[in-house]
Amino acid sequence: MSIRRAMSTTASKEWRDYFMSTHFWGPVANWGIPVAALADTQKSPKFISGKMTLALTLYSCIFMRFAYKVQPRNWLLFACHATNATAQSIQGLRFLHYNYGSKEQQA
Repeated sequence: MSIRRAMSTTASKEWRDYFMSTHFWGPVANWGIPVAALADTQKSPKFISGKMTLALTLYSCIFMRFAYKVQPRNWLLFACHATNATAQSIQGLRFLHYNYGSKEQQA
């Protein structure tokens, strides 16, 4: 893709309308949740809240469906929630392993 073509694409009214819409900025702002969840995978599992992890996993699964069903489809929002659902699932597994796993493995 040439630079001229890229510039003309980003200068189009359609692109500006998308860039200035909640269809773009909503998911961008929402990326803080999965980024935090991914950062938390490096922390001790004793700090994980099982209830909050479950709530965030379900929230992301519901909004993944919403992002797919809304017209036009919001793939940026879908990717954000897919990432969050994955990260929260990892956190949930860490929570379960830490709290309900065998005690010999934790030592």
